[in-house]
Amino acid sequence: MERPYDVLFLCTGNSARSLLAEAILNREGRGRFRAYSAGSHPKGAPHPYTIDLLASLGYDTGFARSKDWAEFATPHAPHLDFVFTVCDAAAAEPCPVWPGQPVSAHWGVPDPAAATGKESEKRLAFAEAYRMLFNRITAFVSLPIASLDRLALEKRVAEIGTLSPKPENA
Repeated sequence: MERPYDVLFLCTGNSARSLLAEAILNREGRGRFRAYSAGSHPKGAPHPYTIDLLASLGYDTGFARSKDWAEFATPHAPHLDFVFTVCDAAAAEPCPVWPGQPVSAHWGVPDPAAATGKESEKRLAFAEAYRMLFNRITAFVSLPIASLDRLALEKRVAEIGTLSPKPENA
């Protein structure tokens, strides 16, 4: 096997969605992918509900820290193959120039950290974000990446960003 594909998930705060995506891909990618996450304006720490949800699903949360996307635009950063924005605000911001021109797409997911209401409703927003990201990431890891040309790959990863979450009872 060649080196794993390096994938960066971007969000504004890097406290919820991008961290969830990083955890999911590192598990579901089964060594074929190395996932990272960052934010344009990192919050400084993961949202507590992010950590709670991941821990409840059996993820090791030791990786989770809120980091600036500038970490991934240096000469010593991983060579990125893919960059996905998971929030609309980060998608609209001017991004650093990523060395190597990785394939990129927007996979917008509602911000669970912005959820209001009872604690159960807020936690449900995190579970919904997780479910949406999990569905997209499992579709992504099933792509025959090595056999697709760049244009076809860009089209496929963009289409994945339009997938709706499956209903809970599906």
